[in-house]
Amino acid sequence: MQILALFLFAVFIAFLAYNLKKKKIVEPVAFTNGYRAVLADNVVYYNQLPDADKVKFENRMQQFLSQVKITGVGTAVTLEDRVFVAASAIIPIFAFSNWQYNNLHEVLLYPESFNQEFNTGNEQAKPVLGMVGNGALQQVMILSQPSLREGFTNKTHKENTGIHEFVHLIDKTDGDVDGMPENLLDKQYLMPWLDLMNKSIKEILAGESDINPYGATNKAEFLAVVAEYFFERPDLLQAKHPELYLLLEQVFKQDPAKAMAK
Repeated sequence: MQILALFLFAVFIAFLAYNLKKKKIVEPVAFTNGYRAVLADNVVYYNQLPDADKVKFENRMQQFLSQVKITGVGTAVTLEDRVFVAASAIIPIFAFSNWQYNNLHEVLLYPESFNQEFNTGNEQAKPVLGMVGNGALQQVMILSQPSLREGFTNKTHKENTGIHEFVHLIDKTDGDVDGMPENLLDKQYLMPWLDLMNKSIKEILAGESDINPYGATNKAEFLAVVAEYFFERPDLLQAKHPELYLLLEQVFKQDPAKAMAK
């Protein structure tokens, strides 16, 4: 049974690798009022933008959706899902006008959480809500569909799986997923950022922080977790962790707490 499972997993990986080598064909996207309605109803970040920036945000989303496939694995991809994936991609890099995700070709949505072997419904394995692929899955992101939706429909918590995984992709562009976003952060802030990461992780492990404990897993997860917090509850992060908030401003070149206060 185990040999069969390994064989099927190998076939799955080979299939994905073959498809990634093929020329990517994504239909151009017309950004309709349906997309805008989903944004207006669910994406707090979008609603806080000035009207001119809302248009820019929509254009960036449209470009993303015209370049990256979104595929359901055992589930249907809705218009809401497409909006949530694209919004997750644009929010962290909105201040970087020329940014494109050249390291991403496809996003796969699973109907529930999965494990490291991409299997669902295994209660024995630690559930995974999102993953940036490596090897044959080098240009693929995998997301739990319910978790993606929860990140936008729940407006009071500090988590957003989509933003989390796209921050991993951003972190990866300098060659390493290590929590040091060297392509975004000016050099004079790199050592202060490293020192603050180490300090904050110690506080999490000691139970002295409200930051998601998953952020203490390693430095890469710390960056992704605090980025979720920064964009989901910037007011709370600024109040509880002002030094961390200021450095994240330098990373993303944004001040979402100021936008929220307007």
